[in-house]
Amino acid sequence: MIGTINIGDKIPQIKAKAYFPKKDTIEEIKLPNNKWVILAFYPGDFTFVCATDIEALTKMHNEFLKNGAEVYAISTDSIFSHKGWTMSSPRAKESTIPLVEDFNKEISRMFGVLNEETGASRRSVVILSPEGNVEYISIFNDNLGKDVEHIYKAFMGLKFIKEADTKKGHMCAIPANWKVGEKPLDIDIVKDIGKL
Repeated sequence: MIGTINIGDKIPQIKAKAYFPKKDTIEEIKLPNNKWVILAFYPGDFTFVCATDIEALTKMHNEFLKNGAEVYAISTDSIFSHKGWTMSSPRAKESTIPLVEDFNKEISRMFGVLNEETGASRRSVVILSPEGNVEYISIFNDNLGKDVEHIYKAFMGLKFIKEADTKKGHMCAIPANWKVGEKPLDIDIVKDIGKL
């Protein structure tokens, strides 16, 4: 179990403020929202690796949107810090990703990604299904930037599993090193035991 949330759990409703850099607006977001959601937690505004995360997520943002996923970047900074950061950082300035305020640390703590010593979110990713179920959690070293292509593949694999039209007695699974567009595994859960 990670924090108070585990894989497969439905999240309680989350309400938070987000700064939308391209529109220069502050808006309230509510989750779950009947869409796939990628929550990209990062340690803080005005930092080094975090700006590269925002840049990489922005480059892939249209692919996520095209496939029915919304992407939010979250840190424990205030909404005003988010705005100030996008005004000073060349990478953050180009962001199409909304920057979510978790100033009270409740969202980070709920998902188990809060560094209690520093009060900052750990570098991590959470993927939620349209129903608000936790499908993926990854937490890693703060000095390691996000592999956005991997995040995209994980999202697309989870989406494929959810939408698969599997026959009775079969399951859809995504093999290691799967690439978007490849066929998943169609497993007969009785006949295929030990045969893969």
